[in-house]
Amino acid sequence: MARHGDPGAVRWVESGGGPLVAVPETVLPFWTGADSEELDTDYDRACEVGGRVGLLPVGDSAALVLGDEPAATSYLPDLGTFVRRPAGRPERELPVRVPAALDAAVWEGELRWNVPGPVVLFDSARPGAAARTEGHLRVPLEPGPYLVRAGHLRPDPQTWIGLVRLSRPAP
Repeated sequence: MARHGDPGAVRWVESGGGPLVAVPETVLPFWTGADSEELDTDYDRACEVGGRVGLLPVGDSAALVLGDEPAATSYLPDLGTFVRRPAGRPERELPVRVPAALDAAVWEGELRWNVPGPVVLFDSARPGAAARTEGHLRVPLEPGPYLVRAGHLRPDPQTWIGLVRLSRPAP
């Protein structure tokens, strides 16, 4: 099994400028992205989410919106963390810094996200039905509740790391 520190083990998802979303596979067909006749598309709703993370209803579930900045994002399963990198930084050096970043990050409030199982991370402008064709990442989450915390770290003036950590609540 590849670990986050292994070369080439991390796949990054990028957006065309808007937020990324993690939508449960079971409700992917209900995410319309920017392709809708409605006045407020799912993409519009995702763009309105304030802060680094938020939840939007989709079908009988919810999508996790990774807002704030349209940064390339990956998921490190062994750390239960979405990692967001700034443009122009080498991809290979960032994942190695994440364990230390988790301890040093400035964390924001917490959300509770109930997922029915695996989710797909992709550009919120795309419809869910097309999300698996390219530019996506499948995140194999177990069904149930997760606590979601967003954080960030500036290890130096030219670098920032965005973090979205998923953890199971205490029973």
